[in-house]
Amino acid sequence: YYNGAVYTGALPLVQSFGEEDGRFFFAGSNEEAVALKREGDRLVDLQGRFVCSGFNDSHMHLLSYGSSLRMAQLADRTGSLSDMLNCLREFRDSRTFRENAWLQGRGWNQDYFADTDRMPNRHDLDKVSTDIPICAVRACGHCLVVNTKALTLLGIGANTPQPAGGRIGMEEGEPDGRFFDNAMDLIYEAIPAPDKEEVKEMMLAACRSLNAYGVTSSQTDDYCAFHNVPWPLVNEAYRELEAEGRLTVRVYEQSNFTSLEALKAFVEAGNRTGTGSSLFKIGPLKMLGDGALGARTAYLGRPYADDPSTCGIPVFSQEVMDEMVGYANAQGMQVAVHAIGDACLDRLLTAYERSIATHTRKHPRHRILHSQ
Repeated sequence: YYNGAVYTGALPLVQSFGEEDGRFFFAGSNEEAVALKREGDRLVDLQGRFVCSGFNDSHMHLLSYGSSLRMAQLADRTGSLSDMLNCLREFRDSRTFRENAWLQGRGWNQDYFADTDRMPNRHDLDKVSTDIPICAVRACGHCLVVNTKALTLLGIGANTPQPAGGRIGMEEGEPDGRFFDNAMDLIYEAIPAPDKEEVKEMMLAACRSLNAYGVTSSQTDDYCAFHNVPWPLVNEAYRELEAEGRLTVRVYEQSNFTSLEALKAFVEAGNRTGTGSSLFKIGPLKMLGDGALGARTAYLGRPYADDPSTCGIPVFSQEVMDEMVGYANAQGMQVAVHAIGDACLDRLLTAYERSIATHTRKHPRHRILHSQ
């Protein structure tokens, strides 16, 4: 490739580069590029265009993103609660809902609401529909709200037990429609699961969008995108897209598990950090240690200044975190844990210290995600 303005990671720009078997092997001047040409090589005139390497998205949820592209785009309409509800109404009116289908949206953020200073509740969503179950997820993904129809459908009421590592929002002794962290699983498990072809279509939609931004590789967490879609199906979908020549983003799969039993089954099936191909490869064990600051679920060492009733939510006990991190480390896996609150960070650092002391490794490359 010659006659371009090529950025190699340093200045000055160069004019040309060479590629063979999917890898760069040369970057330099036009004259050097032409001199390297051999029989069977192809010369491409870039006609002065700027070229840089594709971007890597180091933290995303590719399958969830593809799914969200099919939902009401609430992030564009979160300047007020009233406009968020209007967005859901417009989405409702723009399509026909099949039996058992849910109306879903993603991206609201109550911190931007100009007309109220609270999160939406079930009564707000009832103004959109009392016939169709509605699920609207906050921008952070650590809180969602549903309407009364959804609560009725799931049989969730005043006596529903609070789940470990999560919280069902309550008001005057009744569910207010808000679900936080692990409590969201109650909702996600009730939404009809996509089949493998639908999963592949979501992956392709996400890849098209990422490519449009210049993203060509991604570290992604997909196993928790749908709680009723098992991880083998996700892996099969990626590998089939690769075999079909349609996977246009290199995927490094952050493997999300919440129990030692499930993690052991995954590893014993032959999955460890680094297994796979250049297009789809298993990455680290992924864990969500706590929630998010905006949802008031990040696990803090003392109560929130604006909500003294809570310190947030620890998703894992120290014992469970020690077990899972220790097992992954002993199996040669990287570990990447979402940890935002200081109390959660204390637990995670303790788990890392104990795991490395028990099974010493050279360059384990364990990570803290977010560390806010």
